[in-house]
Amino acid sequence: MTRDAQRAKVYAAEGFVRTMFDRAAERGDPVVEFFGTRLTLPPEARFGSVESVQTYVDGVLSHPGVRERWPATTPLRVRPRRGATAAHYERAGDAATIAVPEVRSTWALRELVVLHEIAHHLSDTDPPHGPDFVAT
Repeated sequence: MTRDAQRAKVYAAEGFVRTMFDRAAERGDPVVEFFGTRLTLPPEARFGSVESVQTYVDGVLSHPGVRERWPATTPLRVRPRRGATAAHYERAGDAATIAVPEVRSTWALRELVVLHEIAHHLSDTDPPHGPDFVAT
């Protein structure tokens, strides 16, 4: 396995974006200032269950743009995860799964986290957060 040198950078960038979304939600205003430019953030999906995450994942993977860029994409199953501190992607042969915590998991049942795990499925390369993942 190749060293995952970009992992910390990917998580730092996601943390920055997550903070922007959280602050916009706290203020009830989707407009944020970003290096002198006013941006309107799109609404971020929040999920109430593993089943709703599965519905979202199925929708993303069946989107025409996704099907065109990744025509060989296989189904992706979503399952509950016991621990509450991480979500993860796993592949075993042809079966691919996203595991998300259900308990104390508002941080994981959000669109940004789910899209990160879908990106692992679509890129599925080594290193896990390398150029292919970032381009996804």
